[in-house]
Amino acid sequence: MASARIAAPRRRRRRSEHAGPLAFASLPLAFLFLLFLVPVARLMLLSVEGGTFANYERALTDGLYVRVLLGTLQIGLYVSVICLVLGYPVAHFLASASRRWATIGFVFLLLPFWTSLLVRTYAWMVLLGRNGVVNRFLLESGAIREPLPLLYNMTGVLIGMVHVLLPFMVFPIYSIMRRVDRGLLLAAEGLGATPWKIFARIYVPLTLPGVLAGMTLVFILSIGFYITPALLGGGRVLMIAVLIEKQVREFLDWGFASALSMVLLGAALLVYAAFRRLLRSDLQWS
Repeated sequence: MASARIAAPRRRRRRSEHAGPLAFASLPLAFLFLLFLVPVARLMLLSVEGGTFANYERALTDGLYVRVLLGTLQIGLYVSVICLVLGYPVAHFLASASRRWATIGFVFLLLPFWTSLLVRTYAWMVLLGRNGVVNRFLLESGAIREPLPLLYNMTGVLIGMVHVLLPFMVFPIYSIMRRVDRGLLLAAEGLGATPWKIFARIYVPLTLPGVLAGMTLVFILSIGFYITPALLGGGRVLMIAVLIEKQVREFLDWGFASALSMVLLGAALLVYAAFRRLLRSDLQWS
């Protein structure tokens, strides 16, 4: 009986401790439910309207849509790899530089966020066009004889998407790099390890969780892009989001557009699960 009297106040104390955070999170959870989960559920119902999976069969068997879906995943992979190659050195600079230089680096990294995505995309069209700034500079400097095809193709789409998504790769890697114990690097150096071995065998494995998090974030964001591939691709580089918009705007086929959206969501969830599994195994190995 005495133990029961002692346990009761403890249970009430735990409930009160959990009640505060739950009440604090109730409004964001309701917001998420109304503006995300409800529309997704609505799209799911539209995709199977009539009680059949004909829209999914068409999305997953029609050659055009399968090619576009695979092309979208391929573009997402290209963008993720390019962002990793460019973002890892930037994150290392921000993590190891002095406060002054790190602040300057963050300003340049965040500067694109101060401008609308649409404006940035049109700016790239001005820069990459046949008579754009880049081609004029290369022609006048004698580096090329004819203008380079930088617009309305895969090259232009990748440049525009990497420019937008690069910060989403840098931030997760930077946060992990800031937590790397510098004592481990100094100990390896004291034991005679070369700078390359320290980097390859100690620093890179310790920063892999940030790399995997950045790859996941960039890949999932990239496969849902619409404005950048639609403008910089000029209709020659099709991504699944462009096809979804056409199904709604031109054909008013909400059922098939919903099925394509669900397929895209499923692909994103599968990629997220795969990267999460890799991250978990990496943490266990570390």
